[in-house]
Amino acid sequence: MRKDSVVAADRTRSRARHRRYEPAGVDEELMRALYREHAGPLLSYVLRLVAGDRQRAEDVVQETLIRAWKNAGSLDRSSGSVRPWLVTVARRIVIDGHRSRQARPQEVDPSPLDVMPAEDEIDKALWLMTLSDALDDLTPAHREVLVETYFKGRTVNEAAQTLGIPPGTVRSRVFYALRSMKLALQERGVTS
Repeated sequence: MRKDSVVAADRTRSRARHRRYEPAGVDEELMRALYREHAGPLLSYVLRLVAGDRQRAEDVVQETLIRAWKNAGSLDRSSGSVRPWLVTVARRIVIDGHRSRQARPQEVDPSPLDVMPAEDEIDKALWLMTLSDALDDLTPAHREVLVETYFKGRTVNEAAQTLGIPPGTVRSRVFYALRSMKLALQERGVTS
């Protein structure tokens, strides 16, 4: 006798579990009838609400019909059509979606970041080594004029005062130093 009561209790629990997933009294035919009768007009209505975004409208209609399925036991089919209820639910889903998009910042596609070049420190170090090596090929007078004018950012008159030479000499040395530097860099494979 005890074995029979355990089996009966298991059956009762199993039925209760299945009822949680299916609303009471809802059959597949009822849901198909709801879809056939209301999905087309509901989609037309929702398309106007979402400014013609068909994919979003279809999602709203699907969510509306799912809610109808979950609340099928409480729908009042005796008063006629359930369409007013469906329209109200669809409108609220659209409003909720609009509010949730307004409440959070717009998402940005991160894929352009994948193609953005990052500054490579190795290239910078190699460039500085090549530049330093090319500077060593210059005469001391040309090197010090370039260091004063290009690397320290001094004007011709400031460099002339610092080096103790006339401004015309600074201009002349800068001209010939740049020409020599260009040749030294070309010998090292730097073309631009």
